[in-house]
Amino acid sequence: MKIIEPANRVSDIKEYYFSRKLRELARLNAEGADIISLGIGGPDKAPDPKVIETLQFEASKPQNHSYQSYNGLPELRKAFALWYKEKYGVTLNPDSEILPLIGSKEGILHISLTFLNPGDGVLVPDPGYPTYTGVSKLVGAEIFTYDLKEENGWLPDFEALEKYPLEKIKLMWVNYPHMPTGKKADLDTFKKLVDFAKKHGIVLAHDNPYSFILNKEPLSILQIPGAIDVTVEMNSLSKSHNMAGWRVAMAASNPTFISWILKVKSNIDSGQFKPVMLAAAEALHLGEDWYDQLYDTYEERRKIAEDIMNELECYFDPEQRGLFLWGRIPDNAPSGEWLADELFYKAKVFLTPGFIFGKNGDRYIRISLCATPDKLTEALNRIKNYKQQ
Repeated sequence: MKIIEPANRVSDIKEYYFSRKLRELARLNAEGADIISLGIGGPDKAPDPKVIETLQFEASKPQNHSYQSYNGLPELRKAFALWYKEKYGVTLNPDSEILPLIGSKEGILHISLTFLNPGDGVLVPDPGYPTYTGVSKLVGAEIFTYDLKEENGWLPDFEALEKYPLEKIKLMWVNYPHMPTGKKADLDTFKKLVDFAKKHGIVLAHDNPYSFILNKEPLSILQIPGAIDVTVEMNSLSKSHNMAGWRVAMAASNPTFISWILKVKSNIDSGQFKPVMLAAAEALHLGEDWYDQLYDTYEERRKIAEDIMNELECYFDPEQRGLFLWGRIPDNAPSGEWLADELFYKAKVFLTPGFIFGKNGDRYIRISLCATPDKLTEALNRIKNYKQQ
């Protein structure tokens, strides 16, 4: 029999780190290890009851189980537009400037396929979300990583960026509040990014799922005048509304970009489940009470995560925002991966090593706030016991 080989792109990418590590964690826990996971950023609480009630009610209707429009329900697009107006002060046309997505991760693929031919250059942050790199490899783009470093406040070095072969770069991934470092968004940086993109004819792809987590002043890059001409911003209900498994996100941009992305999307998926979209619209209409309790929930957890970092003698910036706490390991620790493995196997606590986000994350670890205060406290106690051994 002739040997069958996968496409080259399969050899060019690795299995997602969390896919491998969570499989090992599940195996060890099945064997009785009882490892506490503070690794992945999947909210552990439910959406608002009104959202769940809407899903249940709409799912009970026989007529709601058919295929839907590829650009989503008008009700959902209008809800996204109102959300952007109320929360960010950004006016968007729901008919031409908003495209619902089956999750931001899928949106990364749609955007990459829309703008990148094989061989085109793409700027990817280091450290940054690994999917930017993985998807860029899948579409055959040439990847140019740009450094984000603690000494520069985890912001792009625009002088360094000017030295890249910008004539071949088509797309740039940015993400503030930044994952994994928690660096806050600011309008001055957004303006510099927009000016840079316009100067060099680069599409700016801003991934914005963390703006409501531990943050009472959410920002959108689309607040910058003219940003919509060169920018696609993605947003998501996964973190802001505890709807990670529902797969509800959006892209916002100018009508031309949205029409191009829709061409790609319509050839990949068949739209979202109507009751999910109606429930998502309900979520987008929630009042300030929802965001206040979201803030309080993560503020309580963040304090315990800071205690964990202090116990590990890790430095962290208290101004971080988002669903994680990012810390620099002590000088005497060999690497973030070494420390994470020590805690995984000896303290039975799973933290994320920073190297998976790029070389600039090698001497860092990340704690997820997606665990109850009791679990976080138990992890802290286990780490204290580990250090006493």
